[in-house]
Amino acid sequence: MTFGLILLTVFVAVISINSGKMNLAPSEVWQVLLGNGTSQQELIVYDFRLPRIVLAILVGIGMGASGTIMQSLLRNDMASPGTLGISSGSGLFVLLYIGIFSTKGFSSPFAIPILAFIGGIISALIIFFLSYNRGRDISPTGLILTGVAVSSGYSALTTLVTLKLDDQDMEFIQRWQAGNLWGDEWRYLVILAPWVILLLIYTIYKSRVLNTLNLGNETATGLGVAVKPEFIGLSLASIALASGSVALGGNFFFVGMISPHMARKLVGPNHKFFLPVSGIIGAIIILLSDTITRSISFGSDVPTGIVITVLSTPYFLYLLAKAN
Repeated sequence: MTFGLILLTVFVAVISINSGKMNLAPSEVWQVLLGNGTSQQELIVYDFRLPRIVLAILVGIGMGASGTIMQSLLRNDMASPGTLGISSGSGLFVLLYIGIFSTKGFSSPFAIPILAFIGGIISALIIFFLSYNRGRDISPTGLILTGVAVSSGYSALTTLVTLKLDDQDMEFIQRWQAGNLWGDEWRYLVILAPWVILLLIYTIYKSRVLNTLNLGNETATGLGVAVKPEFIGLSLASIALASGSVALGGNFFFVGMISPHMARKLVGPNHKFFLPVSGIIGAIIILLSDTITRSISFGSDVPTGIVITVLSTPYFLYLLAKAN
């Protein structure tokens, strides 16, 4: 199944690299890859389409894997970077960077994922302390409801900061909030690629721990798992995956939520397969949606996140109806 999904990702990527406002025939793309293309064809393939495809895949893997870890740790199918407020916290720090630091001459591609991670960690700590009751186990439902409330607070702060931006920065923020793949430059991908790949390897390495934690804390403790350190380590990995993806790709709320559902139906709950398949499904969703936005004229440049929301909403409603 995993190999089949990888082939499907490659197939969608091949369609994507041939699609866009300036169509290139597969033979032309092949000639470019062999080094025999024109300068214009090389510009389209290497500077525009290929980095965007790589970004879509990395962001999809990050959001899909992050949502899977959160749902497993909290044992709640509604958990995701979006519902827990992690995405909003990361987004607020990215906004502060764009609205304050970059306008004062401080600009570094390394700053964005790091600030997004700090924002995600702060958001997670706020949600944890607001949900914490001494002497009681933390309720997953309480965490999610607190996350929704904190996310609303972040949205208000984001709006407040956005009002102080000039028209150009405000448009950028609005598109980023809607889910726009903006970091499609190789200098950003050089940072995001090791960030996502190393964290994904770490979480797959911890798949047995995730399988055990999914049985409940008492059972996991009885089986010899150090629950708190493992919970914290995997939570940090999940937040880092989501924050890096959110920083360069916007807030893909539905990808982090529905990818785990689809993966679980395909390969079951064993995280050794569940985690990578969820990431690949997230990559396919974002890559396919981005190809649609670049290939079909909607009268304006539509952010990828809007297409994802339109395509995902029926499936999300189906899940809600099925869960009663």
